[in-house]
Amino acid sequence: MNPMQIVVIVALMALAVLMLISMFARLFRKAGPHQALIVYGFRGTRVIKGRGTVIFPMLETARELSLELMSFDVAPTQDLYTRQGVAVTVEAVAQIKVKSDPESITTAAEQFLTKTDQDREALIRLVMEGHLRGIIGQLTVEEIVKQPEMVGDRMRSTCASDMSKMGLEVISFTIKEVRDKNDYIANMGRPDIARIKRDADVAGAEAERDTAIRRAQASREAAVATALADQERVLAQTLSLTKQSEAQRDLDIKKAEYLETVKRQQAQADKAYEIQTNIMQQQVIVEQVKIQQVEREQSILVQDAEIQRVERELIATVLKQAEIERRRIETLASAEKQRLISEAEGRASAIRTEGEAEASITFLKGEAEAKAMNVKAEAYQHWNQAAVIDKLISTMPEVVRALAAPLEHVDKITIVSTGGDTAGMNKVTGDLTKMAAQVPALFETLSGIRMEDLFKKVQGMTDKGKD
Repeated sequence: MNPMQIVVIVALMALAVLMLISMFARLFRKAGPHQALIVYGFRGTRVIKGRGTVIFPMLETARELSLELMSFDVAPTQDLYTRQGVAVTVEAVAQIKVKSDPESITTAAEQFLTKTDQDREALIRLVMEGHLRGIIGQLTVEEIVKQPEMVGDRMRSTCASDMSKMGLEVISFTIKEVRDKNDYIANMGRPDIARIKRDADVAGAEAERDTAIRRAQASREAAVATALADQERVLAQTLSLTKQSEAQRDLDIKKAEYLETVKRQQAQADKAYEIQTNIMQQQVIVEQVKIQQVEREQSILVQDAEIQRVERELIATVLKQAEIERRRIETLASAEKQRLISEAEGRASAIRTEGEAEASITFLKGEAEAKAMNVKAEAYQHWNQAAVIDKLISTMPEVVRALAAPLEHVDKITIVSTGGDTAGMNKVTGDLTKMAAQVPALFETLSGIRMEDLFKKVQGMTDKGKD
């Protein structure tokens, strides 16, 4: 098979497919949401809504049924009589549509599938006008005019059964206009209008009356308020003048009291100044006396400090050295004694080995030497006390000289005398005499031995030396 034949076969097959698709497209019918497709034929009657189906030619037929809302006027050409016997003309608007369930669509197809829209509306209008006539005959003109919603509700409830038999439903029924030829409706509001007008006139008259009364009351109250205001103004002016007079009087009194107080305080201040001046002069004198007393006290403190210094120097130079010398001599005597005893004991031990006779001689000799050393030590002790006494007595002039030494550095002495025997220069010499007299007491305090006992010991040692 050559390529040309293959191309022809492929083209023929594509053409056949296209023809089949085109044929199937012509056989396939679709129904939108606003319509229903009524299919009848060898498969029976079918309702297609919102989808598509295949219609086989010559075996099935399909017709469209509109499900859209139908709106038309319901206006009977003949007069409608109310329960009162009044002839009225009513114009209304009705909204009707085919129900959406398959049974209602089938019923509506049975009733209107072969009819035109005008025929279908005319048939529905006749049914609606008949029901409207019956409902109007049951109502009064006032109810029809004042309660149009009630008329619409009755129409929907009354027509529902008949509309359902045709596969329809009443969506709404609204009265547009109600007229009559005898002006019943026009005159129906006149009593209310007259009553309203009367009430308005009465209300206007009452309002004018109340306004006049209120104006009179307001005028009277304004006059009373004006009079009260005038009285209060006059009273306020009187009180103000009175207050001004009282304030001026109080001001004058305050000024007089202030001047009196100022003068009295000025006098007190002058007198206080004089008193304070005298007090200050007295304080100056007192302070001068205190300064002089302080100077004397400081001078005495200087002298006491110098005495203490001399006492400490005397203790450090004289008594301490004597005490050290005494202890040194006692230590030497004790050491010599111990040395001699040790030598004697060593010699006695050596002689004891040679014989009892020689040991006895040596023992006696050592005892004699020991006694001699005791005598010598006792002599040393007596010599120590004598030396201490001699040292103390010989240094007493030096202590007195040291106590009087600070006076050598005094250039000038100012004596404040208040009279008496112990005043002036006599006071200075008397103090020096007392200081010199305290030197023996100072020695007694430092040595712990009374001067009288020391002199007795010296006297005893002298007498003993003479014996």
